[in-house]
Amino acid sequence: QVQLVESGGGLVQAGGSLRLSCAASGRTFSSYSMGWFRQAPGKEREFVAAISWIGTSTYYADSVKGRFTISRDNVKNTVYLQMNSLKPEDTAVYYCAARTGRTSSYTSSYDYWGQGTQVTVSS
Repeated sequence: QVQLVESGGGLVQAGGSLRLSCAASGRTFSSYSMGWFRQAPGKEREFVAAISWIGTSTYYADSVKGRFTISRDNVKNTVYLQMNSLKPEDTAVYYCAARTGRTSSYTSSYDYWGQGTQVTVSS
């Protein structure tokens, strides 16, 4: 079992930056691949970024590539999402998720989810 708690969301102007954190409970955090997803009002939840259990492999949605960076600290049981050059279209609730096995961009493949943190980017 893994419990995930996101933090770091807020209101920021376009072009600004935010750093999201996702703290995980449990001793086996390092065995999970982690992902960040987001869901805007009226839209389906979509993939943002993923990182392998050891942190050597990362993957990004085309819409955030070059602007967002996912990382993890297996000692602190935390995964991060550094978001730079934010755009109004990045406005959404951001969720972190954990899964056993390889990284994935499919929402349905993740076993555990956090409660989400709101990110609002004003123009």
